[in-house]
Amino acid sequence: MTSAPDYNQGIDTERALKFAVQRIRGDRVQIIEGIIEPVTPTWDHELAAKLVRRQIEGRVDELGCVEGSGNLDLPGSSNWFVPDIAVVPENLAKGGSALLPDQTLLIVEVTSESNAETDRVVKRRRYAEYGAPLYLLVDRIDRTITLFSEPQKIGYTQLDGPHPFGTTLRLPHPFDVDVDTSGLA
Repeated sequence: MTSAPDYNQGIDTERALKFAVQRIRGDRVQIIEGIIEPVTPTWDHELAAKLVRRQIEGRVDELGCVEGSGNLDLPGSSNWFVPDIAVVPENLAKGGSALLPDQTLLIVEVTSESNAETDRVVKRRRYAEYGAPLYLLVDRIDRTITLFSEPQKIGYTQLDGPHPFGTTLRLPHPFDVDVDTSGLA
């Protein structure tokens, strides 16, 4: 009797997984702790992201940055994230495919029923581990907004919130912008 071949023999599975996910046609996908997940936000989800994006875009332009939902790679892990909003310097965005969390100035995730715990726990931990300086969590389920800052390998050491929707939250330097969450309430 012959046994099935060992397909992992000599293969860098992290690299193979990230290579494959970049070639999926149609829907955008991300890899969360080794699981391929489609990125299919609802209109309400998109509206929440838009409300934040509109309030920061002027300052983002002044900083010579771009805000979008491009790919973020987390090398050495089985993660490939597609944030709702990431703010990155324009020079890194030009011609770039995936960037690293520590190359961002701000990452914003908006929760949905299907991904709330991922955004609250897994992404928060991983963004801190990979040096994203600011992580803004817009939690549509709990109806709160929280800013995490000062990343360390073990997580963020500072947080501002959670604040209920309707609260104004100040984004620190280099943004120095107030985010009004009354449109989320």
